[in-house]
Amino acid sequence: MFAEIQLSGFSDEIDENFDRQMAVIPKLSMRYIEIRGVDGKNIADLTDEELQAVREKLDKAGVSVSSIGSPIGKIDITDDFAPHLEKFRRVMEMAKVLGTRYIRMFSFFMPQGGDPADYRGEVLRRLRVMIEEAEKEGLILLHENEKGIYGDTALRCADLMKELYGEHFKAVFDFANFIQCGVDPKDAYELMRPYVAYIHIKDARMADGSVAPPGMGDGSLPLLLGKFKASGYKGFLSLEPHLTNFTGLGSLEKEAQERHTALTGEEAFTLAHDELEKILETL
Repeated sequence: MFAEIQLSGFSDEIDENFDRQMAVIPKLSMRYIEIRGVDGKNIADLTDEELQAVREKLDKAGVSVSSIGSPIGKIDITDDFAPHLEKFRRVMEMAKVLGTRYIRMFSFFMPQGGDPADYRGEVLRRLRVMIEEAEKEGLILLHENEKGIYGDTALRCADLMKELYGEHFKAVFDFANFIQCGVDPKDAYELMRPYVAYIHIKDARMADGSVAPPGMGDGSLPLLLGKFKASGYKGFLSLEPHLTNFTGLGSLEKEAQERHTALTGEEAFTLAHDELEKILETL
C-alpha cells in the first residue's frame, strides 16, 4: 500500500442524491470525495444556501472534500471568457467554504477540425489569468487531461506544465482519458510524472476507448501506480469509474458513450473501489 495516499472519488457516480452519496462513502471506509454533482446540479451551480447544506451534510457524515470537480475550462476556446471567469471566481469561493485547496479544471475545447497550435496563445493567456487569481486565494488548480481540449495528449499537457507549472497549477493524471486520445498511459507517465499532484482512477480499453473497472483495461494501473509509489507520490487517488449512465454524464463528455451495464451506481462505484484496493494490496 501507499504510505501517504488517501482514496477519494466522484460520489455523484453513486447516485445523484447527495444524501445517498453520504450514506455510501463511509460504508467504503472512505473519508473524502471529489465533489461534482449534488442532487442533480453541478457543484458550480449551487446557491449559497445549498452549499451550506452540503457542508453540513459532509460534516455530519465525517467526509471531507479532496477537490472541487469543477467544469472550469470546459467551454470552447472561442467562447466569451468573461462570464466563465466569473464562474471560476464563484468556484474559488466554494472551495474555501468546503475546505479544499484543490480545483480540478480543463484547458478549453478546441474547434472541430482545428489545429490546437493555433489556439495555444489564447489557452495560455486564459490559464495565466486563472492561475494568478488562484494564487491570490491560496488555491491550487489541477489540470485534467480530457478528450478534445488543448491539454488532451501527453505532449500538450507537458507543454502546458512546462509553461505554467508551479505552486498553484499542477497536473491530474487520468489513465482512461489518455487512452481515449490514443496515448499509452505508460508514455504519458514518462512525460508527466514531474508535474502530477493528483490521480484519477479510471481505466479504458485501447481498442475502442470503452471504460473498464480499474486494472481491467489497458491503462497499466498496477504498473504505473507502482511507479508513482516508487517515485514518492503523496496525495489522492480519486475514483472516477464512468461505468454507468449516471446523471450529468452527457454534460461531461462531448460525445459521451452510453454505458451498457446492469450495475447500479453504487454497485459500479463499489466495484471500482474494490478493484483499486486489490491493486493497492499488491504494491
